[in-house]
Amino acid sequence: MGMLDRLRKDWFILGIVLVITVAKLEPAFGVKGGPLKPEITITYIAVSTIFFNSGLSLKTEELTSALMHVKLHLFVQIFTLVFFPTAIWLFLQLLSITPINEWLLKGLQTVGCMPPPVSSAVILTKAVGGNEDPRAALQ
Repeated sequence: MGMLDRLRKDWFILGIVLVITVAKLEPAFGVKGGPLKPEITITYIAVSTIFFNSGLSLKTEELTSALMHVKLHLFVQIFTLVFFPTAIWLFLQLLSITPINEWLLKGLQTVGCMPPPVSSAVILTKAVGGNEDPRAALQ
């Protein structure tokens, strides 16, 4: 494999290294209020674009099929947003009687209540050619 083929294959990794290098050399470029205006571009434009692109890649048949699995969706939502935060809260109640730092417990509680980045996992699974169908995990 030639050098040009290798560059074409690993363009994303090279891009990440390039962006990190530029950020190290010129950090003022991406600060709040800087030329990139990350408070606008990241918060609104980038996140919206990622979700929009992910939605465009869905096949209509797969989308309608997925919508029919109401019980699965309810289970995932209840587990993620009710059961897991409650379990973390109970665990933190046990830890609160130990000499663990109070701020560490507050941080764990915050992280325990945050929903996982499912969209990122789906995008990365799809990028490597994996099966992103949630029903595949149940089979």
